[in-house]
Amino acid sequence: MKVLDLHCRSEHVFEGWFASEEDFQSQLARGLVQCPLCGDEQVQKRLSAPRLNLRASASARAPVPTAEPSPAPQLPSDASQAAAWLQRMRQAVAQSEDVGERFTEEARKMHWGEADQRPIRGQANIDQTLQLLEEGIPVLPLPPALKEPLQ
Repeated sequence: MKVLDLHCRSEHVFEGWFASEEDFQSQLARGLVQCPLCGDEQVQKRLSAPRLNLRASASARAPVPTAEPSPAPQLPSDASQAAAWLQRMRQAVAQSEDVGERFTEEARKMHWGEADQRPIRGQANIDQTLQLLEEGIPVLPLPPALKEPLQ
């Protein structure tokens, strides 16, 4: 597994995991690689030290950072696990309420007990997301691809 540091035209930086350089180039050419923050398909590799995921054991997988103190979820180690993880994420999205641009307002209301707790999703820019995190409100940016069917 080849792990690449990528960025979009808006300079959002993110990782991509690919079987090989050819796999990355193929997915890029087919428009399958997009920024998880803004959905931009104009993605480029950044200069980075090569990193290969050669072991599939749980101890070799890096945890995903979260805003909550609970244990972080583990990244999937192969394609079938990745598909199952993506399906679980899509189910979570389907079971949440889309509050759109009211996301930060609704998250704050729930955090301060002014609204009932419920799973929500919506839009927030980077500054709004950072403000929520600084206030102790856990948020998780989701890639736009979660709303599309699995390939």
